[in-house]
Amino acid sequence: MMRGVSTWAVAVRKPLPDQVADHGLEPDEAPLGDVEVRSFPLVSVLRRHRVLRWPIIRGVVALGESLSIGFKALGISANAQLPEGEQDIGKGTWGGTVALAVGLAVGLFFVLPAGLTSLVKDDLPGSLAFVLVEKLVRITIFLGYLWLISRMKDLQRVFQYHGAEHKTISCYEAGLELTPENARRFTRLHPRCGTSFLLIVMIVAIVVFAPLGTPDWYWLFLSRILGIPIVAGLAFEVIKLFGRYRRHRWAQVLMWPGMQLQRLTTREPDLAQLAVAIAAMAAVLEVERPGETAPEELVGLEVVA
Repeated sequence: MMRGVSTWAVAVRKPLPDQVADHGLEPDEAPLGDVEVRSFPLVSVLRRHRVLRWPIIRGVVALGESLSIGFKALGISANAQLPEGEQDIGKGTWGGTVALAVGLAVGLFFVLPAGLTSLVKDDLPGSLAFVLVEKLVRITIFLGYLWLISRMKDLQRVFQYHGAEHKTISCYEAGLELTPENARRFTRLHPRCGTSFLLIVMIVAIVVFAPLGTPDWYWLFLSRILGIPIVAGLAFEVIKLFGRYRRHRWAQVLMWPGMQLQRLTTREPDLAQLAVAIAAMAAVLEVERPGETAPEELVGLEVVA
């Protein structure tokens, strides 16, 4: 999936009919059909209301839009793998899946760490220690989660396509012709990746929640849930700052942990997978020219994949 300023596109390599005649594709089986590309217009609400472009607020809005586009892209990808003639996954089923995924993420990365730390809060010397322990638990759960899913056979091809997106973007930013051979030369790590953004969210949460001390359990859980938009908005400003100064040594040092974390969520793609990512990029470039875009229109594009 590639997102531009005024359009976004999804490219999917469809399986051959005989690959899905009896059952779906195996986790390590590559689809061998043609690449299907779909593009959609994008009119961000950030361009409609000036207040939505204020710092922190713009991050929350941009993250919401990115999640919406990402879930739509996943739906298109999932339906493309179904046998011909089989009914697509319904909106109700997909909506329930998305709601469950978001609920599990909030519970696993925000509510659970707060709950575990509250069990030992009486043994901690103060509120700062409580927050630090809570964030340590949260980061540990986050890293453990990424490590576990990185070992899942079903997700290896997903991570290869993630790497293909990064390589294609880097190839375009370098000004080279978009070919699989050119894109393969670049690293699969990218400074504007959503994985790096998530790590920044974990760290920013320390600053946001530290002043709240150690409230009663019900306020503790409520504050962690209601504080998610603030944390996300601040993390967006941080990654935006890193992107602006990514050629500077200090920014590269601070971005290094997030870049290394991408080694869990990306894999080296093959030439066929790079061709799919390039097809999505080409669909975006048919509609717009990023080099001619005004800076204010680029707000919200920092987290690209």
